[in-house]
Amino acid sequence: MSDFMRLVELCRGHRIYIQTHNFPDPDAIASAFGLQKLLELYEIKSELCYDGRIDKLSASKMLDVFQIQMHSYDNLRPKLREDDYIICVDSQKHSGNVTDFVGDEVACIDHHPTFVEMEYQYQDIRITGACATLIAEYYELLGQKPEKDVATALLYGLKMDTLQFTRGVTELDIRMFGFLFSHSDQDKLSDIERNNMEFNDLKAYGAAIENIELYDNIGFSCIPFSCPDALIAILSDFILALVEVEVAIVYSYREDGVKFSVRSEDDGIHAGNLVHDALEEIGSGGGHAFMAGGLIRREQMEMLGRYPEDAIRDLFLKILDGKLALKE
Repeated sequence: MSDFMRLVELCRGHRIYIQTHNFPDPDAIASAFGLQKLLELYEIKSELCYDGRIDKLSASKMLDVFQIQMHSYDNLRPKLREDDYIICVDSQKHSGNVTDFVGDEVACIDHHPTFVEMEYQYQDIRITGACATLIAEYYELLGQKPEKDVATALLYGLKMDTLQFTRGVTELDIRMFGFLFSHSDQDKLSDIERNNMEFNDLKAYGAAIENIELYDNIGFSCIPFSCPDALIAILSDFILALVEVEVAIVYSYREDGVKFSVRSEDDGIHAGNLVHDALEEIGSGGGHAFMAGGLIRREQMEMLGRYPEDAIRDLFLKILDGKLALKE
């Protein structure tokens, strides 16, 4: 692990903003919150920020339960300066789902693979099940006991991003679960884990089921209306749960364009590479071997032509050509 105290010294004397990926999920929120509270122990103040919306019940519930203050880019924009310091958390500069804020991205703490190489004055990029794991390890190595709300939030983020420890789990994730569990509030954790689905989510499930198409072991599903990132990811996991599916590609038409979530249980198909290569000339994407995301921005959607679902399918099947056979 990089020396965390270098980050502390780097931040001194500067206005600090901790930026998550757009449309932050529980892991991004928990990681930013945990880092903010850790920096406060060294008298470093910071503000949490994001672009997009916080529109999934599980994420908005976190803000209420843990009294986390996050600021949207639209609200922050007038006060941001070029000499402000930005720490990217659960995100990397120039990723498809990270808006380029005014300010200097001096640091990055993330658990995703790197697709666009960048130089930071401080970086800790390691492949783990959740970014919350990295933040938790800072507390452990520094001998700092996290506040109960911090430990509970980090534990929740870790559980959500690993799908209850069934996806992409590393030994460090397991070890940090034990560390966080001993400091967390289990009653509060149980409360936040309950009732995380809204009635309108059922419409998206219905659309995912109605529109699924199978090509060998690849499942495509189009949601013909706007869904938040977190729900698209949940639907991708839902499609992947089918016995016949080893790779799930779910996408939603939204105001900002076409948003993708890709899942893979096929050792020969890297989800991050798949979405990156499929969308390289028309959008952006990337992620882990088993889970990834992507976006075709609205201004690029006309490149899909009159039949966008067919075009999207062909973009992915072109990359997978030779591995698939059309299911009868």
